[in-house]
Amino acid sequence: MGRTGYTCIRHVFCSLNVLIWLCACGMLGAGLWMRFSYPYAYGTLVPQHSYASSDVLVLATGCFTFVVAFFGCCGAWFQSRFLLITYFSLVILIFMAEFMLGTLAFVFKDQVGDNMKSQLRYGISEHYTEENMHESGTFSNFWDYIQSTFQCCGVDKYYDWYNIKAWPREERVPDSCCVHRERYCGKQYDNDDRQLNWYQDGCLSAIQIWLVQRLHFVGTVGLVIGFLQLFGLIASMILFCTLIDRRSKRGSTVALCRFWMRAAD
Repeated sequence: MGRTGYTCIRHVFCSLNVLIWLCACGMLGAGLWMRFSYPYAYGTLVPQHSYASSDVLVLATGCFTFVVAFFGCCGAWFQSRFLLITYFSLVILIFMAEFMLGTLAFVFKDQVGDNMKSQLRYGISEHYTEENMHESGTFSNFWDYIQSTFQCCGVDKYYDWYNIKAWPREERVPDSCCVHRERYCGKQYDNDDRQLNWYQDGCLSAIQIWLVQRLHFVGTVGLVIGFLQLFGLIASMILFCTLIDRRSKRGSTVALCRFWMRAAD
């Protein structure tokens, strides 16, 4: 490869990784803000798996992206074969992880749906509390927001809220399940028809429909990420191979000079 082409690929590759590095810094900042702004917030519908909370996922993704972009940027700038091959290996691992996750999600899609349903029910039963339902970012506030926004109640039906830990031996629902919301509208008494004021549909189907409607956005983001990963793989290999070729030629030139100097002596 000519010097101009090598320099162009090197600068573009380095600039791209600087941009990704800055994005990673932004993700780290957002994750830290979420962690310290809502220290007791779950940020997830499955609090029994705290590693799946939004702040943990953002921080983990930001840290990994920061490290990968650091190897790529430094490898291109300092023309380091070790850093470039490390960058290449990390991107290959990302590709493999994405492929495996996509394959497993497709093969076990029914089991994933059933497991999600049971986990959501468990979260409602064990982690919903009335004390922090008005505190922004908490699990209880999160569920109230979903039910009010999607006009639904519970996972499958409103009876998912019956006899939960927050109100044992009570067949009631949160006030966010009410069509016409008012204080204690989720409670029912003897010979009471308050169930007619509750949303009859569960939230699981509403959440699934919301996700399906946004698959085009997810697909677009996935294509952009895939293109950047592919470019990173190709560019890092070109830079790596060019460095090996240049240093081998330089070594051959030095050896030839030494040979002629010895011959002259």
